[in-house]
Amino acid sequence: MTSCFKKPLQFSNLGSKQILANFEGGRITSDTGVLLLREIEKRTGLIQALSNAIPDPRDPSKIEHDQYTMLAQRIFGIALGYEDLNDHDSMRFDPALCAAVGQSASDHPDNFLASSPTLSRFENRVARNHLIRMSEALIDDFIASHDQPPESLILDFDATDSIIHGQQEGRYFHGHYDNHCYLPLYVVCGEALLVAYLRTSDIDGCKHTRAILKLLTRKMQAAWPNVKITIRADSGFCRWRLLRWCDSHGIGYVIGIGGNPVLKKMAVGLIEDAERLFDKTQTKQRLFSTVYYGAGKWDRKRRVIVKAEHTEKGSNPRFVVTNVPGDAEYLYDEIYCQRGEMENRIKEQQLGLFADRTSCKRFLANQFRVLLSAAAYVLMERLRRNGLAGTELAKAQVGTIRLKLMKVASKAVVTVRRVVFQMSSSYPYRELFEKVLKNLEGVRQTVPEPPS
Repeated sequence: MTSCFKKPLQFSNLGSKQILANFEGGRITSDTGVLLLREIEKRTGLIQALSNAIPDPRDPSKIEHDQYTMLAQRIFGIALGYEDLNDHDSMRFDPALCAAVGQSASDHPDNFLASSPTLSRFENRVARNHLIRMSEALIDDFIASHDQPPESLILDFDATDSIIHGQQEGRYFHGHYDNHCYLPLYVVCGEALLVAYLRTSDIDGCKHTRAILKLLTRKMQAAWPNVKITIRADSGFCRWRLLRWCDSHGIGYVIGIGGNPVLKKMAVGLIEDAERLFDKTQTKQRLFSTVYYGAGKWDRKRRVIVKAEHTEKGSNPRFVVTNVPGDAEYLYDEIYCQRGEMENRIKEQQLGLFADRTSCKRFLANQFRVLLSAAAYVLMERLRRNGLAGTELAKAQVGTIRLKLMKVASKAVVTVRRVVFQMSSSYPYRELFEKVLKNLEGVRQTVPEPPS
């Protein structure tokens, strides 16, 4: 790739010496760490599975960039921090990205990756049924990642906003978020992402939850017949039809419920006890109990955990509906409150991996972009789980992993038999990088490798 800069950049002198710079260093990359993600892909075949979900209608004799390569280029690019399509007008020449998607970096134009117009055409030809199959591939990958059948799983459901700045298809104003936005639904299990489903914002926040839970339950119970599944969510998901389906299918739930006047009246004794204890001790009070409540539309009454809290700011009662047996305080503190971790997973998606870049005109193209970010997260989470276990980055978020492991400068030296990346001798995380690669060598392969 020839630099468009002929005149060198000039900086302040270093003593009597000039400091100059240009963009003519040749096959140099700042993203050598993407090769670690390639090792994850070689063992899981996630990107290949996603590519298999999308038919390729192009004439094979006229294809310059195969579909797997374009999909890998886009997902790896997001993981590296390049969220926009026009980033690839430069990144398509990057030797590390070329190697990661399966092409050898060279000066020959056939070895360059897809341009932004080519990637845009790819994004805009994906149909709804293809997106459904891609979503199922994410679930299948989660199941395949387990060496042994789990005894129990807690699935966290939550919705967030993806702000719309243009005239995208499906554009609606949402009062809660005070903006025009989409309303994506996420499902995670621990740190693993299972579902990233884009929705328009003119709906109830719980819509499609039951259908998604059915799909998850069917696939998980087919793989693990004895697994115990529990769903966890805030009060926006407290809908009696969802609760009834869970009750009839043996699915546990721990779901927040809004503190309406009827519930507060049922819990008035506990709330007053907390207030009296606070007045006496002037320290924060938390009391727990259980009531049985059924709203007017519910099919029957259900157990509701009451947390009566009183502080210097006053009374702060909270309510959680559940069919999971156990002590009320334990279920509230150790089960329900742990759902706060899901907010970190959403932040990693939205901020770290650009799932909120829903700027395509077509709604389905925006859903495709959300799934690309989801796939990038799955690879990064697998890198964290398998490669970084036992290291100082074992709990690091994707932004930190990208900064310390992905952003590694090197020079690519290409010969007939080898592609050698000569990494910076001053790279401060050399030992960590070597340990991660060694850890990944022990990761079992869960599906066939993608074609070379």
